[in-house]
Amino acid sequence: MKIPVFRILSTAVLALALASCNKDSSAAGGDKKLKLAFVSNNAATFWTIARSGTEAAEKELGNVEVDFRIPSTGGAAEQQQIIDDLLAKGVDGIAVSPIDPANQTAFLNRVAEQTLLICHDSDAPDSKRVAYIGTDNFAAGVEAGKLIKEALPDGGKIMVFVGATDAENAKQRFGGIKKVLEGSKVEVIDVRTDDTDTVRAQKNAEDTMVKYPDVAALVGLYNYNGPAILNAVRAAGQAGKVKIVCFDENDETLEGVASGDIYGTVVQQPFEFGKQAITKMAKHLAGDKEALAGGKQIVPTKSLKKADVAEFKANLKKTLGN
Repeated sequence: MKIPVFRILSTAVLALALASCNKDSSAAGGDKKLKLAFVSNNAATFWTIARSGTEAAEKELGNVEVDFRIPSTGGAAEQQQIIDDLLAKGVDGIAVSPIDPANQTAFLNRVAEQTLLICHDSDAPDSKRVAYIGTDNFAAGVEAGKLIKEALPDGGKIMVFVGATDAENAKQRFGGIKKVLEGSKVEVIDVRTDDTDTVRAQKNAEDTMVKYPDVAALVGLYNYNGPAILNAVRAAGQAGKVKIVCFDENDETLEGVASGDIYGTVVQQPFEFGKQAITKMAKHLAGDKEALAGGKQIVPTKSLKKADVAEFKANLKKTLGN
């Protein structure tokens, strides 16, 4: 039996239409994974914990692929190049800790026009980012200020160390410290920057103790500053004499607190930075506009002293699943 040509053509057209329909419904049915990126502001070990948080979110969500990026130099230009590369790859959302928010605002606004943009760890409040997830850095500075006053009940001179004073988190932490120290006998000599160079960070601490032999305490605002200061103080034979107050839960920092060589550290929750950033971007993109509502979502901090270290380490180990 001879089949009419028009029937063959109709069947072929119908098959193509069904194939197209199936392809479209597959793409719309959730099979396509969201591509989300998490960009740090330096290569400190702090971000290893944040990476674990992004991995936990990726596993729980199931429909997300996370691209975790770390600028090796801690420079704004490198961070912007990383973000440009991510945009070229067509990511659906980016969570970033801006290195120099004041000078990156125009760049971040351009990014926000092309993809979902949020900030973590350090904010860029004047940009068009949708939300900030992370520490209330002024409040964290207040906690550090309280530790300084406890460590120096009779007052004394202190030097402050940080990667860069332009970063929003650095400005706010220092602001919180200064607020607590107002009217006290504690005198801030100055702030020394290191551009997130750990060798330079230690050298800054060493030079301070030589130039100011009466310095009473050294205060580090970034994750790597604690170990850098600790190494400098120990090398100078000043452990326990020159007080140290710092930030975060670097292994060396926790060891220093446990030994009593570091008076105290203000710890954040980088695991939650990573997990919440990825989870809430995914929910927002799925239509849940409450996920990133409010503009700022604060992850609490905690002050640790010698007696607190063992319990904190056990809880951290449990969180990371180690």
